[in-house]
Amino acid sequence: MNAADLPAREAMEFDVVIVGAGPAGLAAAIRLKQVAPQTSVVVVEKGSEVGAHILSGAVIDPIALDRLVPEWRGEDAPPRTAVSADRFYVLGSSGALRLPNLLMPPLMGNHGNFIVSLGDVCRYLAQKAEKLGVEIYPGFAAAEVMFENDAVAGVATGDMGVAKDGHRKASFARGMDLRAKYTLLAEGARGSLAKVLIERFGLARNRQPQKFGLGLKELWQVAPGKFRSGLVQHTMGWPLDNRTGGGSFLYHFADNLVAVGFVVHLNYANPYLSPFEEFQRFKTHPLIRDTFAGGKRICYGARALTEGGWQSVPKLVFPGGALIGCAAGFMNVPRIKGSHNAMLSGMIAAERVAAALAAGRAHDELADYDAAWRASPIGRDLWRVRNAKPLWSKLGTRAGVAAGALDMWTNTLGFSLLGTLGHGKPDWATLKPAAKCRPIVYPKPDGKLTFDRLSSVYLSNTNHEEDQPPHLLVRDGALQKSSEHDVYAGPSARYCPAGVYEWVEEAGQPRFVINAQNCVHCKTCDIKDPNRNITWAPPEGGGGPNYPNM
Repeated sequence: MNAADLPAREAMEFDVVIVGAGPAGLAAAIRLKQVAPQTSVVVVEKGSEVGAHILSGAVIDPIALDRLVPEWRGEDAPPRTAVSADRFYVLGSSGALRLPNLLMPPLMGNHGNFIVSLGDVCRYLAQKAEKLGVEIYPGFAAAEVMFENDAVAGVATGDMGVAKDGHRKASFARGMDLRAKYTLLAEGARGSLAKVLIERFGLARNRQPQKFGLGLKELWQVAPGKFRSGLVQHTMGWPLDNRTGGGSFLYHFADNLVAVGFVVHLNYANPYLSPFEEFQRFKTHPLIRDTFAGGKRICYGARALTEGGWQSVPKLVFPGGALIGCAAGFMNVPRIKGSHNAMLSGMIAAERVAAALAAGRAHDELADYDAAWRASPIGRDLWRVRNAKPLWSKLGTRAGVAAGALDMWTNTLGFSLLGTLGHGKPDWATLKPAAKCRPIVYPKPDGKLTFDRLSSVYLSNTNHEEDQPPHLLVRDGALQKSSEHDVYAGPSARYCPAGVYEWVEEAGQPRFVINAQNCVHCKTCDIKDPNRNITWAPPEGGGGPNYPNM
């Protein structure tokens, strides 16, 4: 389909366009309306509804919610389960060592925090935003940044009803131009538009490379006798080896619900490693498996998360807008928390946008936002843990976590003997050739505690219109065969948590197959492909997972 043959898109004018109805985007929208009620604000969300694409542990620090919506504690708001117990274990293959809470740095404690479905929190925030006059458009993917004199002037939503071969179907509908004086990108980790703007404006210049993890999560309804309301449990160690970073969480909340998750740092080296299979193995540990006896798995999902922290946060502003939330990279890795910082960043950006609009400005840089976050609670949160991830990567799990904890203790006192450490290679560059690594043989799933990928994706309620242009783009097919397959033994078939990628034999030759219908929008392929040869682009709006309460 030739773009020149397309009808012009209809345009709508707003003061502010926000991309993404997650914690950061909704907090920004609410704060804008609180401080400047006449401001016109629209939030565009690619999920079929608010919360459909939200996946997080999640234990939240309520600092941001208390500032944004202080009345939440007197309402029937989603944060209902207060943390009642906090446990941390180091796992071996058959045993577990519990670490005394007194040894943990103070910031690692969860006293005063809440176990939630972050999707439910976002639905609650969306209601608050709409009552203030914010327009929210779910089911519309922001597919393109619009520019005016090299400044961002809004976004365009993707066309609907385009066939795989590019022709217009009977259901064709042109996207919309959403024009704005300022545009805030709250797309989450590895946002597709944020990625474009970071490159175009050199926002990552003089920063450490951003680091990522892959988080996999299941939601279980457990037997009443196995439920411990408010219990928060984290582990590190088995089944990962000492050189592979990651860990687990187990959160008991609501009515006999347990969120179980596993994070694998995406700087791992062995191309035979499968994060999904490691997650399934983890559940078989004696400390873990009994929780799920007699229970039922009711949902599954996966999502990349930012792990670079203080050193890797790019410049956040560009002419006409800013990055907020996990698009900026505000997750605190040791705490496994980012939603509070995401919300705080949205609030800080909103206040700067409101001040700019009040001064009659538009399409310029919000320089004071970029300066403000490091002096805010976000900056203090990330500064204290800035060396935890580099030490883990350099020294391995056991020594790295111990050294990181010591550094966090000293940072609590206001200093660090280590300064600020670097991260080393970006995650796409850390795989070793398959010839230098040992294949990993994973056990077959039993269908009761451990499962395969396809049955798991089914529980994510993932769906895409099948006859649409591909949203997983391989730049060079020959390179994928000569390098990803021949050198690295096809890691895409293992790092993808949804079974999207396969190498199949046809007439004695390997062929790369992309099952885009399975994609849960985790973005791992865009991060981990060893040649940066795969690009994730937004599919039709409304496609992807439909998480009910993840």
